[in-house]
Amino acid sequence: MRTAQVVLDIPTQALDSAYTYIAPDHLDDFQVGCSVLVPFGGRQAVGFVMCVSEYAEDDLASLEADAGCKASKLKPIASVLSKPFFDENGAACAEFLANRYVAPLSSCVRLFTPPGGVPRMVRGAHGWRLEQPTVGEVDDRWVRLLPAAAEFTPRKGAVKQEAILQALSAGELRVAELTAEYGSVSSVLKSLEKRGVLAVESRRRMRGMERVDGAGTQMDYRSVGFEPTAKPQLTEGQERALAEIEQAYNAHCGRVVLLDGVTGSGKTEVYLQAIERVIKAGQTAIVLVPEISLTPQTVARFRGRFGDMVAVLHSRMSVGERYDQWDFIRSGDARVVVGARSALFSPLANLGLIVIDEEHEGSYKQDQAPRYVSRDVAAWMAQHVGGALVLGSATPSIETLHRVHFDEAWSCVELPERANGKPMPRVDVVDMANEFGSGSRSMFSRKLQNALKETIDQGRKAVLMLNQRGFASFLLCRECGFVPTCPSCSTSLTYHERGASLVCHHCGYTMAAPALCPECGSPYLKKFGAGTQRVEAELRGTIEAFGSRYHVTCSSDAEAPSSMPISEGDIVVDLIRMDADTTSHKGAHRALLERFASADAAVLLGTQMIAKGLDFDDVTLVGVINADTQLRLPDFRSGERTFDLIQQVAGRAGRADLPGRVIVQTYNASSAAIRAAARYDRAAFLKDELPKRKALQYPPYVRLADVRIWGKNEGEVRDHAIQLYEQLRDQLSKVAVGDWLILPPVPCVLSRLRGNYRYHISVKAPLGSDIATVLAPVFRARKAQSTVSVAIDVDPQSLL
Repeated sequence: MRTAQVVLDIPTQALDSAYTYIAPDHLDDFQVGCSVLVPFGGRQAVGFVMCVSEYAEDDLASLEADAGCKASKLKPIASVLSKPFFDENGAACAEFLANRYVAPLSSCVRLFTPPGGVPRMVRGAHGWRLEQPTVGEVDDRWVRLLPAAAEFTPRKGAVKQEAILQALSAGELRVAELTAEYGSVSSVLKSLEKRGVLAVESRRRMRGMERVDGAGTQMDYRSVGFEPTAKPQLTEGQERALAEIEQAYNAHCGRVVLLDGVTGSGKTEVYLQAIERVIKAGQTAIVLVPEISLTPQTVARFRGRFGDMVAVLHSRMSVGERYDQWDFIRSGDARVVVGARSALFSPLANLGLIVIDEEHEGSYKQDQAPRYVSRDVAAWMAQHVGGALVLGSATPSIETLHRVHFDEAWSCVELPERANGKPMPRVDVVDMANEFGSGSRSMFSRKLQNALKETIDQGRKAVLMLNQRGFASFLLCRECGFVPTCPSCSTSLTYHERGASLVCHHCGYTMAAPALCPECGSPYLKKFGAGTQRVEAELRGTIEAFGSRYHVTCSSDAEAPSSMPISEGDIVVDLIRMDADTTSHKGAHRALLERFASADAAVLLGTQMIAKGLDFDDVTLVGVINADTQLRLPDFRSGERTFDLIQQVAGRAGRADLPGRVIVQTYNASSAAIRAAARYDRAAFLKDELPKRKALQYPPYVRLADVRIWGKNEGEVRDHAIQLYEQLRDQLSKVAVGDWLILPPVPCVLSRLRGNYRYHISVKAPLGSDIATVLAPVFRARKAQSTVSVAIDVDPQSLL
């Protein structure tokens, strides 16, 4: 008798374990990872097979003990709905995630399934019904001529036959292409196919992977001949790093190597050559890159070295494109997967190496259940499969640096110099308080303006970073002090120049900007703060003020630079704004970077997304317009994020032969994080930061969990938070060992979001404690309520 442990696809803590079902003998394609249809209560449900067991007749007692009931009462699986989505390793990882992050097991299993490719049960007017996946394989019908076509002559007047044969004489075509050119061709193709003149066959098409050849024919780029890019000579530091990774890989025990290298030190080349050795050994690799760093440049480097073997997964792809890439990985043809954090759960067999680039990035933390930390999950996976994990960053997280010092399985290789031998760019800190004190009202300091003019005159490029979007942060009435706020969130509305609108960047609420103050009727509404739209407008005016020969074109302009009246000696400056607004459309991110790359003199203005992943040889100036944004946030990581951001964006300048320069504008020039970043002095920053973390009991000196409670009624939320706090305190008094600290519930910094009032409870545990196991019983036993929601975030990135 075969039985299966099945996790129901119902995301709730009440169903936190698998159920045992009988697998009928006729289910031949049944195995771990399949989605199945099973009876549950009075209806049917979709589930995922986590384990398959065989029992002989005399083992029924063991079966009954495992299932918790009589074997005769076990229900059979109704049908198998899919091929396997994952294997035994994936099932084990899902259980690890559920236990470590106190998450519903079904939500953890879902990480291993293809986007849009899972059947589900939906409730309709006539009860529950099975709904098939929304995406799947795309088969194109292709037409090609057979040898008999050379002897075939269409009958007189068969114009469409003649046209189709003429078109196919140049090469095979899709039926869709013939239809677009000649109208309905089905009957003609059937007739010619019966005569043996041509063949019509189905072929799998990979969405998003087509290209057009010189003749205008669409082709799958993977069918094109491939020549890998040349490998450069490694520096001594790169050789040392590669040897350390190879030693960790050969140990087959989940060792972790930190590549602590400055920007431009050649970490990516180390990854490429380490992956090449893993592939030669017959294994595969996963490379995680922050979403904002997953640029066409990054993907091109891996495809340039490994060609057809590279699969790419990220959120800017359509659901169909992601499904095709996921299926490409499952087929075994992909040997390297490059993507954002979700690529960690792709169905890659025989995994030998995981690389996490820019490992300090906050985007590696999942913000919905299961709220996992990619670094910690990858370390578990490497240990589980006997592989190795490589963490790379110019600014490693404090937790990673701390772990290297006390865990023998973790090692560190420093790359303190750039691979080309060039020095890191000089960083100048400008105190904007002094600028304003001297009478200047521009958001650009005189030093930045002079450097920008010099860069443009030399026909080179500059990158300016602003850590927010919109035209102005908020509107304020100068008569009564009124500030328009979001009706659903405890935050002011952001002013956007386009459409003169006020927008909440948390819930999306939008309203027209008022001409008069809604409170007192005053016309004196002032815009405060600076968003990317406003900076773009002022930057354009600043450049044009350099002189009449300077012409600025913005990426949003309808008029192309080539159509402007330009005189000899004039300079055209391409001003490109890159933020969440301008990159919201498919392909916009790539198009903007291509425009920046092809321009002569150009300025790239953007938010944090431009701080990483950009590698342009002719960028010689980087400006940070407002370095203080992160510092003002009441969060224990604010100083670390400020230090990291300045270091990262500084690395965009002077990456090739041309010298670079970085100008950081701030109103807090005495900040230890800013001063240390300007000197590339991490030791000075840690000397200031670590004592604060230790005194206030924050990571890396403790394990942290944040319990969040929210709902529409503030009184209910507060009462429930107090009740939950008491339950957690009682639980800790029973089972916790060592110095644990649980803080009473308080409103979150953003106390209201999307109409919900928010409270949180902070739990601090000794380092190395199994914080989830101690707290889980309270949350597993909690009954779900319709008016108040609760979530636990283990190892949070922020307490905001």
